[in-house]
Amino acid sequence: MNTAKTVEGKTNVRNGVRRMVFIVLSILLEVAFILLIVLRFNRHAEWIELGTRILALVLVLGIYSQYRTATMKMPWLILIASFPLLGVTMYLLIGLNGSTWKMRKRYEDIDAKLLPMLGEQPEAQEKLSAFGHGIAGISSYLQNYAGYPVYGETDVVYYPEASEGLEAQLDAMRSAEHFIFMEYHAIEDAQSWHRIQEVLEDRVRNGVEVRVFYDDMGSIGFINTDFVKRMESVGIRCRVFNPFVPGLRVFLNNRDHRKITVVDGKTGFTGGYNLANEYFNINSPYGYWKDTGIRLQGSAVRSLTATFLEMWNAVRSGDEDDADYGKYLFPEKGDGSNSGAEPVGYGNNSNMESGDTEESAAHGFVQPYADSPLDNEHVGENVYISVAERAQKYAWFVTPYLIITDEMNYALTMAARRGVDVRIITPGIPDKKLIYNVTRSYYARLAQNGVRIFEYTPGFCHCKMSISDDVLATCGTINMDYRSLYHHFENGCLIAADPAIEEMRKDFEAMFAASKEVTEQYRSGRSAWLRFGQLVLRLFAPLM
Repeated sequence: MNTAKTVEGKTNVRNGVRRMVFIVLSILLEVAFILLIVLRFNRHAEWIELGTRILALVLVLGIYSQYRTATMKMPWLILIASFPLLGVTMYLLIGLNGSTWKMRKRYEDIDAKLLPMLGEQPEAQEKLSAFGHGIAGISSYLQNYAGYPVYGETDVVYYPEASEGLEAQLDAMRSAEHFIFMEYHAIEDAQSWHRIQEVLEDRVRNGVEVRVFYDDMGSIGFINTDFVKRMESVGIRCRVFNPFVPGLRVFLNNRDHRKITVVDGKTGFTGGYNLANEYFNINSPYGYWKDTGIRLQGSAVRSLTATFLEMWNAVRSGDEDDADYGKYLFPEKGDGSNSGAEPVGYGNNSNMESGDTEESAAHGFVQPYADSPLDNEHVGENVYISVAERAQKYAWFVTPYLIITDEMNYALTMAARRGVDVRIITPGIPDKKLIYNVTRSYYARLAQNGVRIFEYTPGFCHCKMSISDDVLATCGTINMDYRSLYHHFENGCLIAADPAIEEMRKDFEAMFAASKEVTEQYRSGRSAWLRFGQLVLRLFAPLM
């Protein structure tokens, strides 16, 4: 990448930071403006106070009746009851969970067309049920309530470092013949992205359709507002999720946290890393950045493709939607006549007999899935809880943020109390100090009930994974915190009885070796002031 582009990139980052500062100030001004308007009309104080209390009562009843965990509702109830004016203002600004009817309806309509095309994989589900270990129940849940089937003929490669995943992505994209889809929470207009862009531009010149989709808030400190125009000018189609505009927006609190690359519908990548330099340790603001990812090759990639197409087509009603999803979900047909095609199921490989156990052992079972904040199904949290509940020997988790509900806390501690080796790895160096303190506030209860806590001492551990009993693992974008579990669009991948799980276990063991165990430190010995401070942090953690 030449010097001119590098200078341009630095300028864009500075502009992005200025925009981020502007947005923060805008939000603060909005709150101040609303409060000022109310206070200016102090001669009508009694009526304003009465109106505010009535609205507060309506909101309290509405929040109480929501189909949500009490852990998520209680902080808002306390804030609104204690400080009605401030509580009502804050809830209207950031508390509404993207619940506009129009937006929900748009996603429902897209999913109603897309997800049924994935079909079901009865042979894979049957073989998974026969496999045992209680895994089939989790898989059935994902099929029935998230709409994503399990596959049995997909190869999985695990990357213990984000840089390895990036190199594999670049190699796959260089061979693209039909299309490349990329969806990421954060893209930085810097060295790592420039390498990707060079490949994308080359593929465009060779007739490949390229689409890039990113979250506005996630990328706000990394790129400038003209990024879309520059991508479009070189033939790369680009869309932005939920651009921030100052004003009262109920969809502000929901972000696209997914990380997906799909090449020709046959090769897919996902994991914890975004497309910014710090994820590949080109920059190291928080010590060594540890991140992971996976590559899928086979029919399970269809689920990643569907997840991308959902967001691309639902983001704005004014955009032109895809008329035929089939040509992307079933690229081997290539004629647009595949919307009613029979999905390829487990055992439908021409080189394999349906009962070939060696083939099933070589591939295992793979089930990519997505989670949306626009429904009442908390898929990401339910999968993590199920991993803990079905574990017999061990259940290990790694997450950059540990801010969990009482339900997940109970599942983790109950597993530990019945003899399961439950461990959690969190960062040793934080990227956000306040959130780091909130994360640590959850250690004590876990440690007191037998859960072992490790902090990754080399730096910031950004992985989002779980593994249990050498037969089940997850890898994706879902943190063990309220934002990921309740407010963000996320994606993950359930992996069962696959050789990649052994590689994931080895990496977990390497992370444990590089971490400091703090279980005993948080099991006892905290001062009364520290306990009080952590109680306050936990109480208002869902609002962060």
